[in-house]
Amino acid sequence: MNTQSAAAIVALADRGISTLPPLGLVLGSGLGGLADEAEDAVVVPYADIPGFPVPSVVGHSGRLVVGKLAGKRVALFQGRGHYYERGDPREMFTAIEAFSRLGGRTLFLTNAAGGLHADWPPPALAAIVDHINFAGANPLIGLATDKRFVPLTEAYDRALLATLKGAARVAEVELREGVYMWFSGPSFETPAEIRAAKILGADLVGMSTVPEVLIARYFGLRVVACSLVTNFAAGLSGGDPSHEETQAVAARGSRQFRALLKAFIALHDQTIG
Repeated sequence: MNTQSAAAIVALADRGISTLPPLGLVLGSGLGGLADEAEDAVVVPYADIPGFPVPSVVGHSGRLVVGKLAGKRVALFQGRGHYYERGDPREMFTAIEAFSRLGGRTLFLTNAAGGLHADWPPPALAAIVDHINFAGANPLIGLATDKRFVPLTEAYDRALLATLKGAARVAEVELREGVYMWFSGPSFETPAEIRAAKILGADLVGMSTVPEVLIARYFGLRVVACSLVTNFAAGLSGGDPSHEETQAVAARGSRQFRALLKAFIALHDQTIG
């Protein structure tokens, strides 16, 4: 365990959090409000936890909220650190390590993404079934252990994907599936890059999530992930993405996304992670 993770665990214990639930959710752009619905919640700002990122992006509050949703205790990471904020793909390393060491088993990652299909009009929901690391950065570089050679054939857990599909039926929301391509950001993609992404097999593009998947799998966590499509990618169907558009459409689509997440929590088997 690195020293920051050890210090983070001590800081959480000082706030009355000596264990964390098996299920944790990282809430991306426009979804942080779900944490405000948690009952009997303990709230700790990231700034008070050593090694946790202090987000600089609107829509990422930067708080760990531990409470009940859909009748189950969950850990809600209200916002994330992004690679583009400080040039460090390990922004979420300490947070994810602390989660895993305090009882976490499953990490549900959410994000706002650009869509590469004209028939996926925003706001659409898409489960991530695989990814392409176009940014090229990797949070496991430099770790002096053979654990860094993480297999990714099933980076996104098939059983959890099945549960997510079941949650979509319960919540009565349409859920698509796709491959997510990670760009470093913070600039949006060019039309040429989007054409390349389509050729390479991407369905979604965004500036997060992939580093967290790699870290989570490094610590043996099961992963499920879902994108809220907030815009058409550059050059597609008139797409000319902006941060303002991302925020506005994420807010508009958050109702159905929250319904999906709460249905997943209700269906998730905490005993197996």
